[in-house]
Amino acid sequence: MKILFVSLGCDKNRVDSEVMLGMLAQRGHEITDDETIAEAAVVNTCCFIGDAKEESINTILELSEYRVRGQYKALIVTGCLAQRYQDEVLREIPEIDRIIGISSIDHILDALDSVIEENAGLKSEKKAYLDDLSRKPFGNMKRVQTTGGQYNYLKIAEGCNKNCTYCVIPSVRGRYRSVPMEDIVLEAGSLVSQGVSELILVAQETTLYGVDLYGEKRLPQLLHELCQIEDLKWIRIMYCYPEEITDELIEAIKSEPKVCNYLDIPIQSGSDHILRQMGRKTNRAEIEERIGFIRSQIPDICIRTTLIAGFPGETDEDHQETLEFVRNMKFDRLGCFTYSQEEETVAASLPDQVPEEIKEKRRDEIMELQQEIAFKAAEGRIGQTVSAVIEGRITDDDEDEYGFTYVARTYMDAPDVDGYLFIMNVPYDLMSGQFVDVLITGSNDYDLVGELIEEDENEFTE
Repeated sequence: MKILFVSLGCDKNRVDSEVMLGMLAQRGHEITDDETIAEAAVVNTCCFIGDAKEESINTILELSEYRVRGQYKALIVTGCLAQRYQDEVLREIPEIDRIIGISSIDHILDALDSVIEENAGLKSEKKAYLDDLSRKPFGNMKRVQTTGGQYNYLKIAEGCNKNCTYCVIPSVRGRYRSVPMEDIVLEAGSLVSQGVSELILVAQETTLYGVDLYGEKRLPQLLHELCQIEDLKWIRIMYCYPEEITDELIEAIKSEPKVCNYLDIPIQSGSDHILRQMGRKTNRAEIEERIGFIRSQIPDICIRTTLIAGFPGETDEDHQETLEFVRNMKFDRLGCFTYSQEEETVAASLPDQVPEEIKEKRRDEIMELQQEIAFKAAEGRIGQTVSAVIEGRITDDDEDEYGFTYVARTYMDAPDVDGYLFIMNVPYDLMSGQFVDVLITGSNDYDLVGELIEEDENEFTE
């Protein structure tokens, strides 16, 4: 059967999608990205914020038209939206044949088979596959890669215990559950054997890895184990809560050459008042101290963060404190989102909800400030030599008398969320996933421009 698979939301969802794709492919199903020739569809949904929820619903409604016309023999919905709104989804969109919860993605084949049997006139009562959220997360599963091959995501844990007041994740994905270390290492080895050279560690929070299984944080040990994989070049760590970044973790990043000097630390606000309202575990001074210590130990560390603008009760004074915080901290990478009022969260019922136009204005002011910081930092990198991984060539016919232009990423650039390095005037063909040394010669807003440090041409063409 030709199956259209749509994966929405975060990179943790992507991992789940690749696991389900692997199961479907092993059964012999053909995966297609053309909705007009598909015979069935699976939508892996997100509901973290309002925009993600809307995108998920619109995608389901669009594909349900194919089910109504009889082209699709099955329409299956998985992921966060299915988990959170299971009854409403089935009631409001009757074209959906089955829903699969967060902890039940290994039932994708059962769900598809039961729809086919139902279509053949065999009775089937089961519409939803919803295992308990305390179920052990999946590890070392055969996956169909959707990232292009040179990098991929490694989910090391599921769920979250933090209970931030704005977040639905603990109720949708359950409490924190680590994947056993041996499963992670086996899965990582499998991905590397398929050509992956960069592994990106993800979870709702990576820094707590191991506390539930081993009674202590084991992320540093996991890093050391992963670094033993021979053909692995880079390991990148995402989603590190500031209060959980230990000296041992900093030392592991510092001492292991394969671990990128890069940390993603979601901070959310620079105002102590708002941090308390959010239920965060650190205040501004503690955040500044921890980041200052990290930078003292790893001077070239690249720190990414995210902020929320317009949280309930946020005053102009709170906003100004966040602007001052951003100005002082000079984050290398920063994203800012407007607060999304999510039902069944504590923050949704807080007084003094901020009007949408003020949220957007504050977000824009934060991002304008960050642009100044980032653009100046990019200019300051001119003259440096960096290692970079090739993403691809801009076009197939862009060669002129000076050579080709290639797109690459440095250790400072996570896929899809950070900038790029454009390598100009390359005189020979380079392969995607290849690592090269580049001299930075210029900058273009968030992106860098450079020239290849030429070595023996045979090294790049063999």
